[in-house]
Amino acid sequence: MRKMKRGRLPLTALRSFEAAGRHLSFSRAAQELYVSQAAISRQIRELETLVGRTLFTRLHRNVELTGAGQALLSQLTQSFDEIDRRITEIIAGPPSDMVVVSTEPFLANSWLLPRLNRFHAIRPDVDVSVDVGTNVADLRRAGNELAIRHSFTRSSWPGTQSRYLFDSRASPLIAPSLMASGPPLQDPADLGHYTLLHLENRDYWPQWFQAAGVVGVAAQRGPLFPDGAMATRAAVLGQGVTLGDPLLDSLELEAGRLLRPFELAIPLGTYWLVAPDFERMGEPAQAFIDWLLSEAGTGTGKPTPPALPDSSRSGR
Repeated sequence: MRKMKRGRLPLTALRSFEAAGRHLSFSRAAQELYVSQAAISRQIRELETLVGRTLFTRLHRNVELTGAGQALLSQLTQSFDEIDRRITEIIAGPPSDMVVVSTEPFLANSWLLPRLNRFHAIRPDVDVSVDVGTNVADLRRAGNELAIRHSFTRSSWPGTQSRYLFDSRASPLIAPSLMASGPPLQDPADLGHYTLLHLENRDYWPQWFQAAGVVGVAAQRGPLFPDGAMATRAAVLGQGVTLGDPLLDSLELEAGRLLRPFELAIPLGTYWLVAPDFERMGEPAQAFIDWLLSEAGTGTGKPTPPALPDSSRSGR
């Protein structure tokens, strides 16, 4: 077997290949590395020539890894992540009892932040830094150890491990003032007399009415909001009825700012804890993970194996 000398390793080409394989996109790799897409393509072609194997299958609109490509990507991602961790440790100096968790804005504001004082009460020696974002690739930035991510279809992401946190479900939520001044809500069909507030798209209200056995309601009308926090805020202000998660909106429900007129709830995806390697995290991070799982009622949770991206829904 021919062994390549370490000094001749094509590091630039390997970096380009790893980024393209992780994103399954030459253009996104180019954006990450601040080079042109043509440069990424050239580097990968040169690498394929060097190893004598095809690493990508080029399709009309996207690319897929070959068997050789998958094997190389797995090793490179692990190696680059380890190098990044070691450099970060050297720059940071002695490790501190700091845990950095990346989470989506709505979950951070509605579920995590109101509970953080409970963790601080049992572990005052551990500081938690909340980084608001929506990209699992944030974990590759210096300092980020853990993420909480939502998906409708996925349970794992490339180069990471996942643990189940909790399922999200959606029920109608309405402000008491709006409910008192509007038509009576005796049956799910009565919601058709109110303005319906939509989250992310207009699919959820039709799904809820279908689950309730209601037909003939214009379920796709009403304003559209980009995230749950804005839809919840609009509902609190009496601008309409939202489909909210009773768990994530528990503070508004407990304070009486929102009411839940009907118990029926539809599935709205799942929240996951995501980390590069749960077993290699420090004791402060392990303590924070155990606390998160306890708060969510899921115990210690079982890691799920890494998986390739879901090509049908890459962001969620």
